[in-house]
Amino acid sequence: MASQLTWSGPVEVDGQPAVYLTFDDGPHPEITVEVLDVLARNKVPATFFCVGKNAEKHPQIIRRIRDEGHEVGNHTYAHESGWKTSNFQYLKSYARCQELLDARSFRPPYGRITRSQAAALQDETNIIMWDVLSGDFDENKTADMCFDELLTNTRPGAIVVFHDSVKAADRMLPVLEPYLRWLHEEGYTCRLLPVSS
Repeated sequence: MASQLTWSGPVEVDGQPAVYLTFDDGPHPEITVEVLDVLARNKVPATFFCVGKNAEKHPQIIRRIRDEGHEVGNHTYAHESGWKTSNFQYLKSYARCQELLDARSFRPPYGRITRSQAAALQDETNIIMWDVLSGDFDENKTADMCFDELLTNTRPGAIVVFHDSVKAADRMLPVLEPYLRWLHEEGYTCRLLPVSS
């Protein structure tokens, strides 16, 4: 199954070490807007893996994400774990989200997808995983702990996961801009993941 999944991106783009920022679980009417403002100030693109039911409520944020040059990805309609959901229901949730977003990439919620689910989707979409977790979803961590983990684990080609959600905001928002500044100082370029249409 691992060969069907993308865990990291190209190590270099235009001669610079590259990283790929992703945000899961939005859009949220305040938090995603704050993230977009930070990305705009820093002229950095990202991929937003959106939950269909949230996208349905906030189509104007989906438009803004796209208008500002970011990528929108599918994160299922209702954020189901593939390990706890029948193939039929999981693929139905993917399809319902896809009808809303017409996305070119998919990230399984919790990173949990079965071999048969991945096989069913591999010709339909690019299944994007990650290799650096910010840890912003973990309520036992502080923003400083998340920042330290990001600096320790970031390397060329890394796909980095943040969450534009209420649960993660207290850790994600204080960390995001300092992390982007650090990436710039270290010579990284932030790019969109290359995905096939």
